[in-house]
Formats: sequence, C-alpha cells, structure tokens
Amino acid sequence: MSRAAQTAVLFLLGAVLLHTGAGDTSLRYVKEGLRPLLLASGAVLIATAGATAWYARKEGRAARAPGHGAPGHSAPDDSAAQTARHATAHPAPRVSWLLLLPVLALVLVAPPALGSYSALRTGTALQRPPAFAPLPPGDPVRLGLADYAARAVYDDSRSLDGRRVRVTGFVAVGRDGTPYLVRMTLNCCAADAQPVKVALTGRVPPVLDPDGWLEVTGTATGRRAADPVNGRPVPYLEVDRARPVPAPRDPYDDGAL
Repeated sequence: MSRAAQTAVLFLLGAVLLHTGAGDTSLRYVKEGLRPLLLASGAVLIATAGATAWYARKEGRAARAPGHGAPGHSAPDDSAAQTARHATAHPAPRVSWLLLLPVLALVLVAPPALGSYSALRTGTALQRPPAFAPLPPGDPVRLGLADYAARAVYDDSRSLDGRRVRVTGFVAVGRDGTPYLVRMTLNCCAADAQPVKVALTGRVPPVLDPDGWLEVTGTATGRRAADPVNGRPVPYLEVDRARPVPAPRDPYDDGAL
C-alpha cells in the first residue's frame, strides 16, 4: 500500500465514521453516549490522513530537489530523501487494505440493528433490580419492556396486579411457535447486546412479522416460562390490543417508547 493509498483509506474511514456518528445510523451499533467518541475517532483519522499526505508531499519534494546527491548537498535534504526512498521501498503491508471492509460494509450494506435472529439464539438477560419505583398513574401505564419483565418475575409487592400496561418491542417467534416481544439491551455496543423477552398470549395478531415492532397493551398473568436457551424466567403478557409501530430512533433505548 503506497502513501497515497494510505491517505485515501484513512480519509475514507474517518469520513464514514463522521457520517455515521452525525446521524442516527450509529445508534444501531453503539449507545448514544458513545457518539462523541465515534465523532472524535473520525476526526482523528481524517487528521492522520492529512498528516500522511503532507509528509508524503514533503518527502517527494526532497527526493526531487535539484542537485540531490551532488557534492556539498546538505545533510538534512539527504536525510529527507533517504526517508522517501525508505518509504517507497517498504510500503505498508497488504493487510492494511482490510481497513476498507468496515467502510464497504457501512456504505454498501449498512447492517440493521440486532433483531429476532440474535434474540432467539441468546438467553434472556432479565435480572432482579435492587428496587422498584412506584408505578406512574394512568391506564394503561407505559413501561419499558425490561421494567415490565422484571416486575412480572421479581416484584414481591405485585405492583402489576390490576394494572394494564403498554410496552413496545420487536417480534420474535420461537421454534415452538411461541411469540415474543423483545428489546435488546447493551452495555456499550451491539457486540455485547442481550435480549429481554416477554412471551405473548391472549389476543395475539394472527400474522406476526419477525423483527416488526409492536405496541402491546395488556395485563400481567403471573405465568412464566423457561427461556429455551439459558433456562431463565420469561414472563407472559395477556394481550388486549396490539398494533404495529415504526422502529424507534434508538432501538436499544428501552425508555424511548
């Protein structure tokens, strides 16, 4: 890989990072709080590309300097020319071209956020929280899907008794035909994402679109099942009403809808 190619690859990679971080596309892959770091990384790569281009131009001028190699030629110019020849003789390794793969993936493919395929192959990440906040007023009460699941399984005060709830998530259908409403949770990025699942019963739509988003209104039933992947509890939700909704701006922010 020549210096010119290095400059082009670094610039492209930095530009793609800036473009991805400036819009909502980045929310498919990292938490919103990491967006400033993504933008900073893009800026650093573009600055590095500019520095690489400047050094390459400087070395090229030194190599073409008049009188180079003649007696009395100054040592600094000789040093710069030797550096230019060294860079030409030892270009970056071919593996450097692999830096183009993430660029091509984001430009040509733009992978979507994780969905039902990942959710059905990963066990539920439901955990007992240290405490439960009082339910807000309203009928139905809007809850994050993870909040509903935790209350349905671990809330000894039975705060969901007699309350209708409204939750939002994407659809996944298990191998046995069980329909789930799912939200993916993550710590930093999609690489560590884990699902929280709620099984649906009652007035479930007869035709379900895997990865399609639903807003579901219903009541807790007290029924639970074991996740077929890791055996952890999966609560049920008795569906009264379900309607399709657009995917949220941030598919990993359970509090967004």
